[in-house]
Amino acid sequence: MNVIIITKEQKKEILNILSQHYQGIGTALEFNSPFQLLVATALAAQTTDVQVNKVTRRLFADYPDAESMKDITAETLIPYIQSLGLYKNKAKNIAAAAQRLLTEYGGEVPADREALMTLPGIGRKTANVVLANAFHIPAMAVDTHVFRVANRLGLAASETVEGVEKQLCALIPPEDWADAHHWLIWHGRRCCKAQKPDCGRCPVGPLCPYLRNCG
Repeated sequence: MNVIIITKEQKKEILNILSQHYQGIGTALEFNSPFQLLVATALAAQTTDVQVNKVTRRLFADYPDAESMKDITAETLIPYIQSLGLYKNKAKNIAAAAQRLLTEYGGEVPADREALMTLPGIGRKTANVVLANAFHIPAMAVDTHVFRVANRLGLAASETVEGVEKQLCALIPPEDWADAHHWLIWHGRRCCKAQKPDCGRCPVGPLCPYLRNCG
């Protein structure tokens, strides 16, 4: 099987098609503040956004911000989130993160990647999601969908999340990073699925190196 390499112009054409196909579609997570997005994104690890939204509607009704969580414990949080994967670790991290926000940032979520990544349970991907969607700061969050789709479409070629992020940021203008993140996520959810990609209805099929290599 020959490996097909696509040009920079073809990569830009793929992105242009995706931008039109998924125009105006943002995050599926429901939130009303940077704090709520931080919590929702942390809860979303190995869990669908639909399930996270079911949980956070009840959770945020009782605990909408860090201040309301000033006395919260992991044990208090568990009944709210136990339907989610890894709920014990998530409860522990969210309780600890709320305390850190209160003691170090006055209860406000910092609009800074390095500061965000010092919070318990918050990695680079979650930090980038918060920066891009809550603060509108250019950031490219690479989750499993973005990683898979970017490599399949030839927009990146890396075995690491950091490598894919770096290559996408070099290809895409900073002002489009947040939107491109959503284009790739939704394409991964709706079409370019992990196990059975629906190549027959892919809007970028004629340009896709994965499809052409399989053919």
